[in-house]
Amino acid sequence: MTEWTRDDHRYMARALRLAARGLHTTTPNPRVGCVLVKAGAVVGEGWHARAGGDHAELAAIAASNVPVRGATAYITLEPCRHYGRTPPCTDALIAAGIAEVVYAMQDPNPEVSGAGAETLAQAGMRVRAGLMADAAAALNPGFISRMVRGRPWVRLKVAATLDGRTALSSGDSRWITGKPARTDVHRLRARSCAVMTGIGTLLADDPLLTVRHIETSRQPLRIVVDNNLAFPANAATLGEPGGVLVVTASNDDERIDELRAVGASVLQLNTARGRVDLARLLQALGERGINELLVEAGQNLNGALLAAGLVDELVIYFNARVMGDSGRGMFALPVAESMEAAAGFVITDTRLLGPDLRVTLRPREAPRV
Repeated sequence: MTEWTRDDHRYMARALRLAARGLHTTTPNPRVGCVLVKAGAVVGEGWHARAGGDHAELAAIAASNVPVRGATAYITLEPCRHYGRTPPCTDALIAAGIAEVVYAMQDPNPEVSGAGAETLAQAGMRVRAGLMADAAAALNPGFISRMVRGRPWVRLKVAATLDGRTALSSGDSRWITGKPARTDVHRLRARSCAVMTGIGTLLADDPLLTVRHIETSRQPLRIVVDNNLAFPANAATLGEPGGVLVVTASNDDERIDELRAVGASVLQLNTARGRVDLARLLQALGERGINELLVEAGQNLNGALLAAGLVDELVIYFNARVMGDSGRGMFALPVAESMEAAAGFVITDTRLLGPDLRVTLRPREAPRV
């Protein structure tokens, strides 16, 4: 078993903080940081900022003002060995004369997992793995999900009162929560590759579904699940950067052409019941490079995703009010026949945001990511 020193932890912790700088921008690539250490001093730092740009290892080497030969590289993800938009990081590390690589987590891509470490070891480099692996994985749940399961990490957000109501019976939901909570939702949007809602929410609220309360250089793709193509051609979100994808079970070619003419993309995924196949939708999004999917929808789509076992994480913002029985609920689900049959969750985080309480949960049967 590898023994890690205090300095090992300190340098990897710094690499993780660097990786987090790419939280909003690296899609579809993972968030990765790198710290180069030589003779007990940091001589170079870097992180992956965006797809097509330098990977963290190359950025750290380029940032160094001294020769890095003989240095140790602390990297949050196993260096890649394959060609993509950029050359392999293993080649850059070997060419730079790096003596040792310490990485946090193995590449989850089954086609390349372990290959980077093997290449470095064959070149005579010392390689150590597993330092702060859980923290590195927590930065990249979507990338891991897409590599392992072929679909994005699904994070479902709900704003509700203490009695679990998300809107008045009229559909009015502005605003259940205060500004700190709403700003936090924009942080979730900013880190997501796509934001998804249902046609009911779109028709009721005409939301933009964009990042506005925080600074960002990228807008997520907006996805609307619309079984019967009721999507209006003048929807506000159509005029925003990032793109709109309407997912439908309809075969109405005329309506599809109309939506494409106003700038929307359309994906047809029908089921035998005339509804969008949500499992196939997630697989299709994985094929498009979507790592993290944020769902901001009403009780029908929320319930359908939960019933299908497609929710990986719940983020619920509770406001300290009670709306009453006529208000709309969080999930449209059949009544559980027993307590054991009810959907179970594990609370992973709680925090106050102004007057509201944010609770983060994961299904009890969720995969460990």
